[in-house]
Formats: sequence, C-alpha cells, structure tokens
Amino acid sequence: MSDSTESRKSTRFNKLQKKLRREAGRAIADFNMISEGDKIMVCLSGGKDSYTMLEILRNLQHSAPVNFELVAVNLDQKQPGFPEHVLPEYLEREGVAYHILEKDTYSIVKEKVPEGKTTCGLCSRLRRGSLYGFAEEIGATKIALGHHRDDIVETLFLNMFYGGKMKAMPPKLRSDDNRNIVIRPLAYCREKDIIEFSGYKDFPIIPCNLCGSQENLQRQVIKEMLQKWDREQPGRIENIFAAVQNIAPSQLADTRLFDFENLEQGQQRGGEQAHRLDVVNLFG
Repeated sequence: MSDSTESRKSTRFNKLQKKLRREAGRAIADFNMISEGDKIMVCLSGGKDSYTMLEILRNLQHSAPVNFELVAVNLDQKQPGFPEHVLPEYLEREGVAYHILEKDTYSIVKEKVPEGKTTCGLCSRLRRGSLYGFAEEIGATKIALGHHRDDIVETLFLNMFYGGKMKAMPPKLRSDDNRNIVIRPLAYCREKDIIEFSGYKDFPIIPCNLCGSQENLQRQVIKEMLQKWDREQPGRIENIFAAVQNIAPSQLADTRLFDFENLEQGQQRGGEQAHRLDVVNLFG
C-alpha cells in the first residue's frame, strides 16, 4: 500500500474518531450522563457498537472535565460455539478492567420460545436483568449501553408500526426497578460511522448466533426501510431524530400529556413550554 493511501486512511480515521468523540461528548453533556466519581459499567457484547462505545469512552476519559472509572462487563449466555477467549484476550491486551458474567440464558430462551419465533425480546429481558443486578454487585453508578442514533429511530418506528405507541429509546433512563441509571453515550452517533470506525479498528467481532441469523425480524424490516430513505432522501433520518427531540404535545392527541379538556377555561397553563416536552420524559 502506498504512503499516500496510508496517509488518506490515517486522515479519514482521525476525522471519524474526532466526530464520534464530539457526538458522544455532546450527548453526555446534553443528558448529564457522567458525573464526578462515576463508576461506569460498560456492557460489552462483542459487537461493533459496544466495542466503539468502550473505545470512545476511554478516549474521553483523558479530556473529560470529570474523573470517572470504566469497567467492561460481558454476559456469557452459554450459546453453543461462543468464543469465550476473544473478549478476555482483547480487554487484557488493551488494559481494560473487566468481568465475565456467566448466565445460561440461552437454554431458557430456547426452552421458552417456539421454534421459528423471534428470540430477541426474551433474550434482551433476561440479559438486562442479569446485567442490572451485577451492576449493583460491583458498585457501578451507571450502566452504559451501545445503542446509537439509528437504534433510537428504528425503535420509534417499531413502536408506532407494531405497538401503537409514540415511544423511542431515551439516551438516559432510570431502570424499571428504580435501582440503576442507564446511559447511551452513542445516542447521537450514526451507525454507518460506527461501522466504518469498527473496520478501521479491526475489533474482534463476535456474531450473535442465537438470533442474528433469524430472517424477517420486525427491526430488520424497519432498518431496511430507513436505509432506503437514507439513500433516496439524504437528511431524512437526521430530521426524524431531530423531531424526537422537539415534541409538541399540544399538536398531538394524548390527553395525558396536554390539558385539552380545559382549553375553554382561558389561557393554557405552562405557556410556551406546554407545546414542548423533554425527550427523556416522553420516551422514558
């Protein structure tokens, strides 16, 4: 490979890394994700998103205005053929503190879900429960997940098309059991940038052989729809995500979020703020 090609690759990689760091830093600041002294449990699945999240958070540690600790945690779900050595070898080589949590959720999923049905729902619930409990055991103050902007937009359409809800995936939330704060530092990052970054870094990707091969999943249908829009109408996905952050309850039809019943009583309560709703409140 010529020097000029190497130089172009290096320049592109540096720009991409700076972009991901900038977007992650902005999300962390906008949603107050990280505070002084936080111990952040970084959930590492072996996929491109979680590897990228860990790498970006490690970079931000050097320049962040607050001190925080990172500990990587992988849940070994006992899937047949899972390469148990890959993550420990990578994390030890990188000098990252880590834990491998072993829980046979694979057997539960295979027992409970009929052949041919989607396993992702039950699998993710079992995974969350195991990880949330472990976060308390190790004293983690925050749990970091690798969901990105495209995941958030996909979830919005999944809930609209299949669930009849205007609901997405918040960048920061308190878990249902009220015991954990979950953050998504890549909330502003595009999947295509993460894919490219992951390629440059040559992360040792571990495919999910439990559900990754299932075809016609609802999320995959949504993903393909959005990718088509992105090709044919550049900027549309950006506008959709911007809309998720700019909600006008008075222009929708949810009586729990806006006081339509008492409009005749005079000036609406809340003034201008009654027209908008914080994304975390609505989508939590």
